[in-house]
Amino acid sequence: MALLFRRHGWPLSLAMLLIVAFWIVIQVVLPQLLMIDFSFRPNLLPSELGGPKDGYTLGNYRTLWANDVHFAIFVKTIVASAVVTLLTFAVCYPIAFHLAYELKGPKAARLMLVLVIPFWINEILRTFAWYIVLAYAGPLNALLVWLGILDEPMRFLDGNGGVMIGMVYAYLLFMVFPLYNAIESLDPAQVEAARDLGASWGRIHRRVVIPHAKPGIATGCIMVFMLAAGSYAVPALLGSPNSRWFTEIIYNWFFEGGNWNQGAAYAFILLLLCVGFIFAMMRVFRVSLGELTR
Repeated sequence: MALLFRRHGWPLSLAMLLIVAFWIVIQVVLPQLLMIDFSFRPNLLPSELGGPKDGYTLGNYRTLWANDVHFAIFVKTIVASAVVTLLTFAVCYPIAFHLAYELKGPKAARLMLVLVIPFWINEILRTFAWYIVLAYAGPLNALLVWLGILDEPMRFLDGNGGVMIGMVYAYLLFMVFPLYNAIESLDPAQVEAARDLGASWGRIHRRVVIPHAKPGIATGCIMVFMLAAGSYAVPALLGSPNSRWFTEIIYNWFFEGGNWNQGAAYAFILLLLCVGFIFAMMRVFRVSLGELTR
């Protein structure tokens, strides 16, 4: 704080702090407090507000445990989001290592640009493009049938497969950049020393690269998991009635059922889950909150 005031002076520093405080309070704190208040109140008619029925209750939270369908979708969303996180890490780790260790200068910049350019397009449009690619009569099925890999087209959009593919692609950069930043700071001499001592590439990654990149791995996993668990557009476009996401249930409570109190309770449960996942990743990778935010 003192460094901020010395660098920019009192007037500018105070203005910056006020803007940040206003943003946090208005955009983050107050909406969350309002959502929490909604979640503990019953859904009442306007005439019943302030009456004897208008009190705090846990009924909205009990609904999730009492409704077997909603609870099953909730558990499936957690598991599927974890699988999406693992798949995204498996895809992004080789890319990040290649960018940070094997490529230098203009080559790395060009490849990074190739990764970033598709994300200049709106997420819904990119997701709908995957809908076209994965459709029963889409180009992917046509190619697989033409190559003889499939005897007949496959329905990619009937289960969770299309949702998984769409999410891995949608959140690719949120895993690549933290991994790249962490691996780039690794001293190449450590890798060369391990190679000179006869370590295999698998052992080098397991004993040298991955331990060094733990903050980047934790950050990438947290970002991808939270985005996947809270995604609505991807499962809505690429999913089917058999692959509903928990966010779709929340949307239905708010905008189709008109029960904002129940929707707020479900949303708060999802928020608690994401916060718990953050602390779990910090414990698993043994990193502090400061290391995650670097």
